Amino acid sequence: MSVGTQRLRDDADRLRAGAIAKREDPAVVDAALAADTSRRELSVKVDALRAERKSISAEVGALLAAGTAKDDAKVVAGKAASQKIADQLTLLGEQLATAEAALEDALLRIPNPPDEDIPVGGAEANRSIRTWAPKGHPGIPADGSAPATAPAPEHDTVAERLGIFDLERGAKVAGAAFPAYRADGAALIRALINLFLDTHVRENGFTEIWPPILVNEASARGTGQIPDKEDQMYVVGRDGFYLAPTAEVPVTNLHRDEILDGAQLPIRYAAYTPCFRREAGAAGRETRGILRLHQFDKVEMVSFERPEESRAALEWLTERAEILLQRLELPYRVLLMATGDMGFVQMRKYDLEVWAAGSKRWLEVSSCSNFGDYQARRMAIRHRSEAGAKPELVHTLNGSGLAIPRVLAALLENGAQPDGSVKLPAVLHPYLGGRTHLAPPAPR
Repeated sequence: MSVGTQRLRDDADRLRAGAIAKREDPAVVDAALAADTSRRELSVKVDALRAERKSISAEVGALLAAGTAKDDAKVVAGKAASQKIADQLTLLGEQLATAEAALEDALLRIPNPPDEDIPVGGAEANRSIRTWAPKGHPGIPADGSAPATAPAPEHDTVAERLGIFDLERGAKVAGAAFPAYRADGAALIRALINLFLDTHVRENGFTEIWPPILVNEASARGTGQIPDKEDQMYVVGRDGFYLAPTAEVPVTNLHRDEILDGAQLPIRYAAYTPCFRREAGAAGRETRGILRLHQFDKVEMVSFERPEESRAALEWLTERAEILLQRLELPYRVLLMATGDMGFVQMRKYDLEVWAAGSKRWLEVSSCSNFGDYQARRMAIRHRSEAGAKPELVHTLNGSGLAIPRVLAALLENGAQPDGSVKLPAVLHPYLGGRTHLAPPAPR
């Protein structure tokens, strides 16, 4: 259950307010309360009938033990009363199972309430909290508005000159928004993945995970993809699996149904996976090139934290993603996401957006989120603060570190040179054999 029944009863007003702030229907809170009331009332009736039946059985047993005949009126009446109660218990058991299922379903549909200091509203209420630009860049206004950069080609135009995308053949193989990369494009993606993993593991202390990309229903439910985003997931129908929309899903579920040693916290993982999402957007400028895809590559950071340390951990996690952008020399802004734009399961979320000089727009390349105990409750991930202590829920966090396609798009646009080449940031040179530029292929 995402929201515990005790919290449901004690904090219903805040849950309703949180649902409204996230633009979800608050009626689900009342549906959960009604199901909880029904479940408790039915449980009381079941317990009372079980006690009554036990008492009758004891009386009948005592009569038989004393030598009373089986066809004695008292014995027959007792057995009849016991059978009547058994029939009632069968009916009440079915009603109780229905109420419990309704409660579980309603609890899963209550969104995680946002932190109290989160701005209320949709995308227009997102707040820019800091910006960064490399040396020589005209700079980003403090409010996170568009910088005055020189004209540049858009990434798909640059990629065509370089011969590094093969979107038409990718579409032939799988469909639109399933890209194929070739030559320097494939090498650059591999370089970015290795850079991100190396940084997270060697510098930031993450343990690298290579997880399954197929997940079962319990895993998808655990992180909140089900029921909130089920229609956005690819389903492997015959076998009942889902293609992972992000490494967050398999990696967070590694500790499902476990009690962790509090002395080992925080536990932090970094993982690369391809990611699969059905909703890639309608055709148009928003989706040209590789900006919105059904399949894309991403390195993910996942952290299991003590509750009292999770807020500071989110700041630290976000900074790990920022360091990568700084080393890639990409100008960016950090947004504190408003209640209606932050997602169903997050209590606090930052988006990192890079400025793309060609399309003159902000491209989201990372989201860093604190889920509090919301996911942990679904997955029963707990910890003991010390030996013998009562198990408590952990807090889970995750962050993109980073998503590859839009980073690649920004590198192509911001690094485009007049001669058609693309200047690469120094941090990538060792990963590309010392090369400093990507150049168009020589004419044949």
